[in-house]
Amino acid sequence: MLVRLDGDRLPGVLHWGPDLGEVDADHLDELVPALMRPYLDSAVVTQETVAVLPQHSSGWIGRPGLLGSRAGRAWSVAFDRVDHEVEEVEESGSVSLHSVGEDVSGELRVSIELELTADGLVRLRAGVRNLGHEVYQLDRLEPAIPVPDEAAELLDMAGRHNHERAPQRRAFDIGHWTRESWGGRPGHDSASTLCAGRPEFGFRSGRVWGVHLAHSGNQVLGAERSFTGWRLLRGGELLLPGEVRLAPMEAYWSPWLLASWGEGLDELSARFHRYLRRRPHHPRSPRPALLNTWEAVYFDHDHAKLLVLAEQAASVGIERFVLDDGWFRHRRDDKAGLGDWYVDEEVWPEGLHPLVDRVHELGMDFGLWFEPEMVNLDSDLARAHPDWLLQTEHGPGLASRFQHVLDLGHPEAYAYLLERLSALVGEYRIAFIKWDHNRPLVDAGHFPDGRPGVHAQTQAAYRLMDELRSRHAQLEIESCSAGGGRLDLGVIEHADRVWVSDCIDAHERHRMVRWTGLTLPPELMGTHVGGGVDHTTKRSHGLDFRAGTAIWGHFGVEWDLTQVSDEELKELAVWVSFYKEVRHLLHTGDVVRADLANPALQLDGVVSADRSDALYRLSALDHSVSWPADRVPLPGLDPERTYVVTAQPPGDGAVNGPEVVGHVGWTGTGLRLPGRLLSEVGIRAPLLDVDHLVLIRVHAI
Repeated sequence: MLVRLDGDRLPGVLHWGPDLGEVDADHLDELVPALMRPYLDSAVVTQETVAVLPQHSSGWIGRPGLLGSRAGRAWSVAFDRVDHEVEEVEESGSVSLHSVGEDVSGELRVSIELELTADGLVRLRAGVRNLGHEVYQLDRLEPAIPVPDEAAELLDMAGRHNHERAPQRRAFDIGHWTRESWGGRPGHDSASTLCAGRPEFGFRSGRVWGVHLAHSGNQVLGAERSFTGWRLLRGGELLLPGEVRLAPMEAYWSPWLLASWGEGLDELSARFHRYLRRRPHHPRSPRPALLNTWEAVYFDHDHAKLLVLAEQAASVGIERFVLDDGWFRHRRDDKAGLGDWYVDEEVWPEGLHPLVDRVHELGMDFGLWFEPEMVNLDSDLARAHPDWLLQTEHGPGLASRFQHVLDLGHPEAYAYLLERLSALVGEYRIAFIKWDHNRPLVDAGHFPDGRPGVHAQTQAAYRLMDELRSRHAQLEIESCSAGGGRLDLGVIEHADRVWVSDCIDAHERHRMVRWTGLTLPPELMGTHVGGGVDHTTKRSHGLDFRAGTAIWGHFGVEWDLTQVSDEELKELAVWVSFYKEVRHLLHTGDVVRADLANPALQLDGVVSADRSDALYRLSALDHSVSWPADRVPLPGLDPERTYVVTAQPPGDGAVNGPEVVGHVGWTGTGLRLPGRLLSEVGIRAPLLDVDHLVLIRVHAI
């Protein structure tokens, strides 16, 4: 990264991407002008550089990076002085830049923090402090980072509930492409990661840059191309009117904008994964195979059946048993009870102890579902404390799924939740919380004046998660959020995994996990085996396809095992055992994806850090115009080493039987081929029916 530092302006990034090598001071005087844009007749017509917080006062007439005022005054920011400090952190191998600009007449101090990590990931945020005696209302704070002219195509995500992470592409034309989330969370339609790269960039080729906002509330990601030639990727928190009003000496910091680049999306993705895995609190213990009860029993909490379900789970090797929605007072369906976080005495006269004790006797730990931020109007809590609901002067607004939102910015509401959740975690030795969030935040104001409360709600949710984890060292948290609604790198600082989607159709999950995995490594993504017929799409798949899809993450089961045949239980036990065998590889190795010419096929893989071991999954997701399929490359291997390629049967070979792979030459003792050939030319693809897969294991010799 090369950054221009001046005494009267904020930093301007001239280059980030490929390593430029060592540049001595004598050559910097030549290099910097070469990277700046040519100057024509004014700073308004052209900008030699654009600061990471673009300002109209510097000649930028695009979208300002900072916008605010004191009742209409001091809205244009210009700096009398900017100080810069560069720090190298030997322990982490990162380099940080801290810049502070003073606007004397505007009575503002603006700070920039810019970090380049050892893996080449960029972290960028901005801060504003009010130095005046009057309130300063901040309306926008959106840092930006430039990309070069070759970044001519944009990629981001679209979607909806049960159909998240659908990639979409468009030309990076002049103007502003904006993706906004106004529902108090990134949402199912979130852009997630906004990328700009060479036209037709793929996973393994085509230089590409991308940004992700580590924030779980309202947010914006944008791509802006100006008539002066600049192309910017930017992002920040979307602030509601009057939401951030800075009193004298009060400050606000934007969320971290995380930026990555690569020769293809795999390299871009790997920087995110390595950054997350370097965190001291990143989950490193083996990710336990779990069973969640939702699709097995829904709201029908029959104690006897749940005991049998727990016993069946233990019999196939499950290590964590999670009781989903329906255990608390008045909760026989989704219309009542949210907020009443007491075990329902009618359904559970002895509390949850008989079930929890049996789960522990069977060698599993116990998890429980909560939706702490939500409340039903038909609840004891809402009737006793209607002022604890987020609402405007019009009231709490529309219900969604019969729900409204509990105001975590209300100290008494926050204290109630912390006490209830902490008490239950302690009493039942809960190891895992499935933390749901099913309603977008609309009319989200504080009682009684209705002032906007989304920012405070987001920060309070983070604090609540952190406080619970600090009180209960064993506790892990899943960010569920209706599946896929809140899986940003902001919440993952406070949670241990995310629920990718409420849809666990294995066909759909191929797309969802692949694109969610741009930022999150497999160990942070919940991926479960469902029943034979998916409850959201009604598709029917065999167990091998469902389980072979689910191992590509933090594996679990979402299936009524009390209704499963003995043969299917044995097959599931094989898959659970196989997951335990390969989870270290899957959760520490480098994720790779092939760019296949045949769109009917998808190949994903994980390669160990030392390139000695790899597991690939080749899936047929559609009918193919040409048949049989051509060769498929196995990316990520060491080109100088020789490998043995074999079919990887999970235990008894149910997936990779001779009828599937017998004709391709890598059954039995396998093929011995150089890594360069495997990566560049590939191996013959087996004959696969639609929605079937094959697992391929590769070992170095």
